[in-house]
Amino acid sequence: MAETTQLPMCPMASMCKGMTAKSGFRFWMLLTGLILIALGVAIVVFPQILAWLVAIVLIGMGLGMLMMMNFMRNMGKRLHHGPS
Repeated sequence: MAETTQLPMCPMASMCKGMTAKSGFRFWMLLTGLILIALGVAIVVFPQILAWLVAIVLIGMGLGMLMMMNFMRNMGKRLHHGPS
């Protein structure tokens, strides 16, 4: 007769199970949701905030691209010329 074993849990299901078991995770999700709602209301009341947020995101992305370019340049030097 065939032996029956329990099927392994899907990685996504085990991650969701872990998230629902932790109360701290729920708190951070609640806090993030409330902040996003407050930010949305603030943008409706003061549309200038949206321009500032877009500017902050664009500056941050530009700095991130420059840092990534520097990292890639250093990696290229190490690959072609060996470690220094």
